[in-house]
Amino acid sequence: MNDIDAWVWWLVAAAALGIPLVVTAMPEFGMLAVGAVAAAVASGFGADVVVQVLVFVIVSVALIAVVRPIAARHRSQRPQLATGVDALKGRQAVVLERVDGSGGRIKLAGEVWSARALDTGRTFETGEEVDVVDIEGATAIIM
Repeated sequence: MNDIDAWVWWLVAAAALGIPLVVTAMPEFGMLAVGAVAAAVASGFGADVVVQVLVFVIVSVALIAVVRPIAARHRSQRPQLATGVDALKGRQAVVLERVDGSGGRIKLAGEVWSARALDTGRTFETGEEVDVVDIEGATAIIM
């Protein structure tokens, strides 16, 4: 071990921590790898082993404590741009064939959709504008 400087071992550790990061997609390994790089820098400046280990631990823990909650928050947020059937919810449509609780037809976003009324006792006549509140399979739920 005396033939190889400590900073090289820290860089080897950083690379070794990068492998499970890529394989498992767990960002914690990346944060530990950054801690190992920071320890390699400390070693390059001549810090002793205790300081190197402290730098590794402090940087790694700080990254996990700060970055991980931010990443979790972003992962749980819905996308700002709705696509697919989610983009159709809340849009207006025109009734093509009478719609009631059992069915009918509407024109939604330029396409003909089967539809049914949210309130089963309500009926919508041809030409009425309605709001799409949900999509269930290939059926628009309107009100």
